[in-house]
Amino acid sequence: MLLVLRPNPGNEDEPMNTEIVMPDRIARLKRDSKGRPVPYFVAWKDGVPDFKVVRAVKVSECTVNKVCWICGEKLGKFLAFVIGPMCSVNRLSAEPPSHFDCAKYAAQACPFLAHPQMQRRESLIHTTEEVVEPPGIFLKHNPGVTLVWVTTGYRPFMHNGGLLFDLGEPTTWIWYAEGRLATRAEVASSFETGLMKLHDIAEAEGQLEAFDRDLKKAMGLWPIL
Repeated sequence: MLLVLRPNPGNEDEPMNTEIVMPDRIARLKRDSKGRPVPYFVAWKDGVPDFKVVRAVKVSECTVNKVCWICGEKLGKFLAFVIGPMCSVNRLSAEPPSHFDCAKYAAQACPFLAHPQMQRRESLIHTTEEVVEPPGIFLKHNPGVTLVWVTTGYRPFMHNGGLLFDLGEPTTWIWYAEGRLATRAEVASSFETGLMKLHDIAEAEGQLEAFDRDLKKAMGLWPIL
């Protein structure tokens, strides 16, 4: 069930939330003309960052060199993935891991992740010769909540010419909505949006039993309140 929700930097005209403490690693990143840090994965063109375009080479660089997807610095033992609710069911990500503090900052400060009413901008993987769609089945709607999934291991694999990441068991997980901790009701509501599509894929592939098992495990990660 290769259903993937790719977190997106959102609208590059949206101001950065300056009330959230910025990790030192992110503070060391290059800035755009408005003073906002530019994530490691963002593509640049003519000296200007395009927040909606991902440099394809960064996916492999982060994986091979074991550096953070957001800040580009070396990772440690704990690896954090910023994912949507459906990815907590099939445990897949289209993006490499980040530092825990970088991931938390992104979940709170990124305009698209923090503001569910915002419209998603098209997020593409950019190469020097062409623009290609990310692997997996891409959900483009904003789910309203974001999950920071922390693990000590993961498995990269190729799918449709691109890399996907099979997530290891979580050691820590935090749900966010509107830049704050999400409630159980908010997480439950977000599942209703994409769950039917994931169910239909599992049914078509004859994997409903596995789907039910994975969904039950994902619901076990929901906030208590």
